[in-house]
Amino acid sequence: MGNNCLPMFSGGEKRRAKASAVVEVHTTDEWRTHFEASKRSAKLMVIDFSAGWCGPCHYMEPIVDEFSKKFSDVEFIKIDVDELRDVSNEFTIEAMPTFLFVKNGQEVDRLVGAKKDELKQKLKTHRVF
Repeated sequence: MGNNCLPMFSGGEKRRAKASAVVEVHTTDEWRTHFEASKRSAKLMVIDFSAGWCGPCHYMEPIVDEFSKKFSDVEFIKIDVDELRDVSNEFTIEAMPTFLFVKNGQEVDRLVGAKKDELKQKLKTHRVF
């Protein structure tokens, strides 16, 4: 994925809380299972494409964890772009973090960058009650 990571923000060293509702996907088979299930559901799925070396991704981790608990009606998936390059390429991920919003197996929106307020607004816009 190269050095397409956005600039480092302060506070970027926080790590994911153990009680996270975010599902980390580590294999293409796991991804396909989640993706196929999403095609049969109107439930919003948010895919967080990130990388271990990406400072803004680390900055967003506790925010995504917080949102995954607050918006329990949304499925949050985390994919490491270096670990699952085929999935990253399938969705043309070019910078991290990138958040894809998927409903019924279709991308309905995307957010590139560590933008907490925009992420929250897009969650509110696309989720199902």
